[in-house]
Amino acid sequence: MWQQFQADFYLNFVKDARWQYLTNGLKTTLIVTLFSALMGVLLGFLVAVVRSTYDNTGRLKVLNTICNLYLTVIRGTPVVVQLMIIYFVIFASLRIDKTLTAIIAFGINSGAYQAEIFRAGIQSVPRGQFEAGRSLGFTYGQTMFHIIMPQAFRVCVPTLCNEYITLLKETSVAGYIALEDLTKGGDIIRSRTYSAFMPLIAVALIYLILVLILTKLVSILERRLSRGVR
Repeated sequence: MWQQFQADFYLNFVKDARWQYLTNGLKTTLIVTLFSALMGVLLGFLVAVVRSTYDNTGRLKVLNTICNLYLTVIRGTPVVVQLMIIYFVIFASLRIDKTLTAIIAFGINSGAYQAEIFRAGIQSVPRGQFEAGRSLGFTYGQTMFHIIMPQAFRVCVPTLCNEYITLLKETSVAGYIALEDLTKGGDIIRSRTYSAFMPLIAVALIYLILVLILTKLVSILERRLSRGVR
């Protein structure tokens, strides 16, 4: 049994340096996750500000309608379908890098969920904070950015971190556009060796380790934020 394990390990990871499919795929997965998260933060924050401004003042009606449409479409359709539409339809005539395509697709998708997280954080701040800021002579924008957002951000951070963990796992469908991410790397090894167990278990373990690390970091962050509140 041990000899069979060694033979399978050599076949799947050592021979022809097949382990590089996993390391290169992991690098791609982390790049896509990082930049998609940053793009999602930007989109989510802007959408949340627009929607909150409309709720509080009635202004930006057109932008609010566009934001609602964006949230409805993105949250109502699977991310893998969005990814394929962006690559095979929108960018069909362009030779755009697959990694960039994945970043755009996952960033747009994540932005919709982050928008609601930011909006929930803004709504958690008591209405009296707005009134206090305006009574001090602040404009609506100054009140939002100097008084409301710092408090909302503290509420949002743990949920945002969990969204990033979800985003990391969602990027596993990037192989649908032939992007060689971590999952695709394991599948390539499987196609070369005709052995599914070891490469797919290796992929699962790598994802599990990454998620456990991120979860631990989120727990540490939550404890520090809790101490800050007390």
